[in-house]
Amino acid sequence: MAIAESTVGCDYVNLHHFLHNAPWDANALNDRRIEIAWQHRNTRPQVGYRLILDDSGHRKSGSETDGVAYQYIGQIGKVDNGAVMVTSHACDSKRCVPLDLAQYFPASCLPNGKEDEQFKTKPQIAIDLIDRCLERDLKPGRIVADSFYGDNIKFLQALEERKLEYVMALKGARRVYVQLPGDTRREKHRLDQVVKTITAEQLTKVVLPLDEPKEVWVATFTVHFPKLTGTRTLAIQLDAPSIEEAKEVDYYLTNAPKETATARWIVLEYSSRNWIEVFYRETKGWLGLTEYQVRSKNTIYRHWMIVFLVFSFITRERLTGGLRAQWSSYPLRTFGETWRVFRHALEFHLLNWLVDNIYVFAEHRLKYGFKCQPLNVARENQLKLA
Repeated sequence: MAIAESTVGCDYVNLHHFLHNAPWDANALNDRRIEIAWQHRNTRPQVGYRLILDDSGHRKSGSETDGVAYQYIGQIGKVDNGAVMVTSHACDSKRCVPLDLAQYFPASCLPNGKEDEQFKTKPQIAIDLIDRCLERDLKPGRIVADSFYGDNIKFLQALEERKLEYVMALKGARRVYVQLPGDTRREKHRLDQVVKTITAEQLTKVVLPLDEPKEVWVATFTVHFPKLTGTRTLAIQLDAPSIEEAKEVDYYLTNAPKETATARWIVLEYSSRNWIEVFYRETKGWLGLTEYQVRSKNTIYRHWMIVFLVFSFITRERLTGGLRAQWSSYPLRTFGETWRVFRHALEFHLLNWLVDNIYVFAEHRLKYGFKCQPLNVARENQLKLA
């Protein structure tokens, strides 16, 4: 409604029709957006980029909107009534391109529950998104995801079937086979038990390049993961130089070759997942990713695809430098800075347009009960002179 009231020559019904019924293909729009991102060296992720998978939920009231149910909502960190999407992103050290998304439908939203042919778990949806990336021949260097996916053995098996390299987070309760001091062979241990055996000599200090650089200490182990053949490299990350001082402990698993999977490499690869936090913060805060007022799954998907498009457009302006050259005296380092400068440019063009089209503006405001009497008198005099 707010958008409709700010749009000349349009109303709520027109905008709803555009989102709900108009004949345009959201998937074709998304394919074209990705194609354009890959055409420019400033917006195209570097060879060997990380394909990051994640899901995000947000509150929605009622039960009439497709996919809305009582489920875990990551935005608030607990179970509540809301909707959840799974997304994929192509990221390197300088840029992140959102690729695809799919809405998650809990069993309670489907006629036959978990037996319904449309039911898919979030890891299954994530594999579908990975397959879309591969079908485009975009060739990710590795897959990165949090412990919800890393602890899912079927998800890891699907990645290895596709011969994909990965860096996955794990939970402390996960059990792996590893030989610890006192063991005569590999034994099954929980990760939160393995961390207690780490000595100072095993730790490597690494600085993570986050919004605020963070020092961590990392130890690696060669482990056997249940139901996977061969060995993998486990990295345990502490936020202090000893387990006694540590307040945060993180666990990562990778199938990368041993010569590649150093302590530093593993945690730096996983730290790229910070792009996801930035993406959701910016699209929810600036672009209204979750602020839709429609109910059908296809219309919700269209809304999300439009947000993806706007995010990519603003990001392109930031990375290619054209917007800064014309409209800003300062570097545009963040999405928010670029968005504000873009709005400044639009406002300038609008004011410039109003100089020659002030009567159009007056007629538009008249629809909402606002008079522009001085303009009306001037308009009548102008017509008389004509």
